[in-house]
Amino acid sequence: MMFERFAEKNLLDALNDTPVVLIHGSRQCGKTTLAQLVGEKLGYYYLSFDDNNQLNSAKNDPVGFIDNLPEKVIIDEVQRAPEIFTSIKASVDKNRKPGRFILTGSANVLLLPKLSDSLAGRVEVIHLRALSQAEIIGCQSSVMQSLFTRTLNHNIKKTGYVKLGKKLHTLITAGGYPSALSRASENRKMAWYRDFTSTIIQRDIQDIASIQNVSILPKLLQLCASQTARLFNVSDLASPFSVSRPTIKEYITLLEQIFLVGQIQPWHTNRLSRLIKTPKIHLADTGLACALLNVRSDDLAKDRNLLGQLLETYVYQELQKYASWQDNNIDIYHFRNKDKVEVDFVIQDGKYITGIEVKASATIQASDFKGLIKLRDAVDDSFSNGVVFYDGDTILSFGDRLFAIPYAAFLAS
Repeated sequence: MMFERFAEKNLLDALNDTPVVLIHGSRQCGKTTLAQLVGEKLGYYYLSFDDNNQLNSAKNDPVGFIDNLPEKVIIDEVQRAPEIFTSIKASVDKNRKPGRFILTGSANVLLLPKLSDSLAGRVEVIHLRALSQAEIIGCQSSVMQSLFTRTLNHNIKKTGYVKLGKKLHTLITAGGYPSALSRASENRKMAWYRDFTSTIIQRDIQDIASIQNVSILPKLLQLCASQTARLFNVSDLASPFSVSRPTIKEYITLLEQIFLVGQIQPWHTNRLSRLIKTPKIHLADTGLACALLNVRSDDLAKDRNLLGQLLETYVYQELQKYASWQDNNIDIYHFRNKDKVEVDFVIQDGKYITGIEVKASATIQASDFKGLIKLRDAVDDSFSNGVVFYDGDTILSFGDRLFAIPYAAFLAS
């Protein structure tokens, strides 16, 4: 099953003016497919470091390996041969022609020691995530686009949306990995995620680090899944293990480097006091999280707290995917103060702010906008919109720049 990847435009734009383009993201998210699709159109030679012969050649003679490559080349799984980065740098410095190298990596090579400096000023990075709902259905949401252009389009229909109910639970448990989505049943999707987790930890962690307690990582990842959308607490994550907090923090960093876990940083302003400065932790995909927790769609209807957590992570990942397609730089934060007034997501585009709250219910109340009102009043003219997502059927106004928006509109479902 082939899906249109909206990051293709970003890739083509980067190839027009940048010598090296790195597509990174977790294994099986579609990096190779995207690179080969574009590469076939533009005449790129493809090689992969999953081929041990290519890998050994690159490791043993990185200078000769790079010098003997065609003018335009795709190098897949580049994190397996960090030795070549210096040689790529030297080659690019001799010939800065745009679009010479397309690299893909299943680990964030820019966080690896000594590598981030090698390609500074020579590389553009495209973070490819699992499929968004827009890519799955082949249609971008006009509501979502409006949120990223700072004004809610008045031409968007206000009524007639369908409450998603159990469909929303199914979207959460299915996740966004193409190979999982190609499987017919929920049980088969979960089996794919379990195999994927085992393979990626055993393989990709070994490519980037030597650690003694690899056996801890599956359990730690499962614990991260149970904590998704919660404030990051190293003590809670370390408590089941007989290792130190610094070691657990190091292992979390490794899981971040292979794109299985992420942190959303706190938003702050001098106009507000008593702000919580702790990041939140999020799993990279809710299908993965559900498989780790052995949670099926029917289970979510019985556990509203878990549904709330996973729904918040699902919305976060959708927002991240949309943000990555925009031409301007967009940052996503969370906001919370010590009085527990909070906004799940603060989208910052330059000086402009959009706040988003995530609710699992089909009803909406004025009190659901408490955090958004606090945010609006703090940033004043920089505030674009405050949105509460809910499982209703109508877009509703709740005051100055405040709206309740159904999930069906947000997801274009």
